[in-house]
Amino acid sequence: MSQTAPMIPEQRRDTIVRHLQRERVLSYRQLTELLGVSSMTVRRDVAVLEEQGRVSATPGGAKLVSRLLAEPSRAEKQEADVAEKAAIARLAAGMVRDAMTVYLDAGTTVQAMRPFLQDVADLTVVTNDLATVQAFLDHPGVDLICIGGRVEKANLSTMGRLAGLALAELSLDLAFISSSSWDLQHGVTTPVEAKIEAKRAAVAAAERSVLLADSSKFGRFGKYRALRLDELDAVVTDASLPAEAAASLGAAGLELRLA
Repeated sequence: MSQTAPMIPEQRRDTIVRHLQRERVLSYRQLTELLGVSSMTVRRDVAVLEEQGRVSATPGGAKLVSRLLAEPSRAEKQEADVAEKAAIARLAAGMVRDAMTVYLDAGTTVQAMRPFLQDVADLTVVTNDLATVQAFLDHPGVDLICIGGRVEKANLSTMGRLAGLALAELSLDLAFISSSSWDLQHGVTTPVEAKIEAKRAAVAAAERSVLLADSSKFGRFGKYRALRLDELDAVVTDASLPAEAAASLGAAGLELRLA
């Protein structure tokens, strides 16, 4: 695979994950040819991805890990799939109109909507994401509601029963839901039980609910199911989503938007 410019490590690792989503297992030789780097570089990238719980090293290569055992930290999320997240966020922001009340779930993809909502007037933003609260403090026309609850320091968010109770008292036009793992069989999942309640409460309070998740998270699942996909109205993801998955989402009645 020829490159006009060398990829940075995070780009290489995202590329490995995306190809493993299609092939499930790849040899070190295949990865070396794909990335145009040395075998040692590929082995280091696979080792990092294994530490992150995204892939599993095999004697001759790597395979995709379907089960998500732990949520990545906020710092890790901020470095992953940056271009895809921005494209997804731009597309999702186009669904927001003046005077709407929207829920922005905790996560870097949803937070990336902020610059694309600058000119929306009379906007009410409800969120359990402390970084998103900070990002909207300088918005000229936003009514900002921060949902309380137990603070998850690693991801700068609130969660648990108190977050769910607060959301139950609101009426939302749109709920934008995030996830580090989603697929057709398991739906929207998480390895953290305390994150379930806010997601369910937001969907219950909203006229329409939309999942924002890049394709690298598709095909993975955590221990706890937060939502079935048929409880959502739409999915916004990137164009690297496998074609068969896109067809299945459409057949299930979900509106699919590809960035």
